[in-house]
Amino acid sequence: MATKYQHFLVLCLLAFFTLSSARPTHFNLSKVATHWADAVATWYGSPDGFGSDGGSCGYGNSVSQAPFSSMVTGIGPSLYNGGKECGACYDVKCTKHSSCSRKPARVVITDFCPGGPCASDHAHFDLSGTAFGAMAKPGQEKHLRDAGVLQIRFARVACDFSRTNIVFRVDQGSNPNYFATLVEFEEGDGDLAGVSLKEESSDEWLQMVQSWGAVWKIDPGRELHPPFSLRLISRYSQQVLVAKNVIPSGWTPGATYRSIVNYL
Repeated sequence: MATKYQHFLVLCLLAFFTLSSARPTHFNLSKVATHWADAVATWYGSPDGFGSDGGSCGYGNSVSQAPFSSMVTGIGPSLYNGGKECGACYDVKCTKHSSCSRKPARVVITDFCPGGPCASDHAHFDLSGTAFGAMAKPGQEKHLRDAGVLQIRFARVACDFSRTNIVFRVDQGSNPNYFATLVEFEEGDGDLAGVSLKEESSDEWLQMVQSWGAVWKIDPGRELHPPFSLRLISRYSQQVLVAKNVIPSGWTPGATYRSIVNYL
């Protein structure tokens, strides 16, 4: 028997094909109706904290800083999709507890919740303490967190990071023959369908593959010649964005390079 979440996915797909056939542009999360579905929510970490140190998506301490600002969540397997949904944004709200504000709070997927109810529930959000409390009426955050487990409603929405430009954090294991980077703060879809790299001396785009979480890598079997441009394809809208020469000559492992581009 189909679950409520499966019915929710069918509705989303129907909306996708309807929109695609009605106009030549791609599916755009910011321009379609919000579809709400049921889920279960818990919280972890400190009551006013950010859950973990970035978890399985690899964002590290940036989850506690703007624009994430601790409004983050670990997610069960049904939505995590092997890390491909890292960076995706959701509105979550609760309505059945006396402390619920009934107003949506926007969170970003930054971690994976693999077992227990996270795996058995059709959709499970393991929120940071900050994000869980954000669903409460003002002054009743602690009372809501004391509930521990909540039935909530959730909806996939476009990300809006206040026009923060996309950031590339070079993986510590990168070297002249191997390059990997974490991609952060994609507005709009929030997650990526593909990343490609181009050397300044070449017109060829080299396809990168997802390494883990929000980290993409390339291992061409030869030395790569910077500076590098990076081309991003968003997952839902298939919009293409190019950060030209964003990784400079003399780049270093562990360094962060901020682009001058973003979606929206």
